[in-house]
Amino acid sequence: MTSPPSASAVGGRPPRPNSPKSGRPDGKTVGRHELSRHARFAEISPEVGVLDEQAMSQALAEDPAVFELLVAMTNATDERLRAAAIRLSSTIVLERARTGRVSMRGISRLRPVRGAADGDLDIDASIEGISAARSQARPVALDDLTTAHWARAHTAFAVVVDRSGSMNGARLAAAATVAAACAWRAPREHAVLSFAASVDLIRPLASDIAPAVVAERLLRLRGHGVTRLSDALKAAGEQLAPARARRRVVILLSDCRATDDDDTLKTARALPELIILAPAGDHEQAAQLADLAGARWAALANPLDAAAALDHLLETRATA
Repeated sequence: MTSPPSASAVGGRPPRPNSPKSGRPDGKTVGRHELSRHARFAEISPEVGVLDEQAMSQALAEDPAVFELLVAMTNATDERLRAAAIRLSSTIVLERARTGRVSMRGISRLRPVRGAADGDLDIDASIEGISAARSQARPVALDDLTTAHWARAHTAFAVVVDRSGSMNGARLAAAATVAAACAWRAPREHAVLSFAASVDLIRPLASDIAPAVVAERLLRLRGHGVTRLSDALKAAGEQLAPARARRRVVILLSDCRATDDDDTLKTARALPELIILAPAGDHEQAAQLADLAGARWAALANPLDAAAALDHLLETRATA
């Protein structure tokens, strides 16, 4: 679950730039012996290179915490198992992001349009018109059909993902969920960046790269290196600069422990709006940065909660 979005209760000093990163680097793979310690691993992966998606679906329905095992499998030494786990994780985070709440003002959403030639056909909404055409023994006309269109977005996003040494599979799964959530909420204007010692642009602000591709790219990241947070925030601001949307939000997924002296606080304060999503149990410096920079933040215990946490923080700002 998330921590309170307000950082008003978070005091103390700013993040120490030279604090060491902690946690096992994502570059270290996990063998079947270690994965088999999970009670349900044998039924989900009965042999090398195999991931039984039906068994995983059943396990997830009975216990959502099994997703943690799937995330661990995205780091498997077994290459075929790792690839299958990444594909399935991508599908799950996309679905969770899509079904999250999209009620806040200023966020792009789907709206039904009757009789439009473009857009995606809404089969459920079109059944009545199709049935009427059949009962009248006439061809289905355009006016009988309903298509779904994205309403004009008033928000642009730049998702910034920490891929340094402390980033593990669960944190990258949370990043993939957030990126997918932004794809659904602002399909025309959202950028995705990852950073450690350097900043990589995974999806430019205006791009036709599919959300599934972005999710897989994030899940394939391997944590390593130092954390140049200031450079990443500057790059995010540059991506948002040409956006047509009135509201521009940088979403940072990081523990915010920069490993080089930089001007992170100054850069964070210069952004139009900053939201920080930090790992549960490792969010002290993220909370401090949010407090000092006037940002909002939440701590994530479960990667699949990321979209709901993001919605809550966005609503907090929209209704203020």
